[in-house]
Amino acid sequence: MKPFIPKRLEHVTFGFLLAGMMTFFVSGISTVMAVGVGDPSFAGKWMRAWVITWAIAFPIVLFVAPAVRRIVHRIVRAD
Repeated sequence: MKPFIPKRLEHVTFGFLLAGMMTFFVSGISTVMAVGVGDPSFAGKWMRAWVITWAIAFPIVLFVAPAVRRIVHRIVRAD
């Protein structure tokens, strides 16, 4: 695949994909725990939970990421 997103949007793209992948797995685990895989409406409930949590997590990731980077730079020793 040929790259198509401008470099200036790299941090937004990273946050978008990270939030999407993390919420996919976390919402799946939570849905399994709440209703079980055998529930006929499992897939629909999981996808609904995923979309909602992704919409919430994405802006949070963009807001929190700079603070997390600063914390990491303070606690990680340079070799």
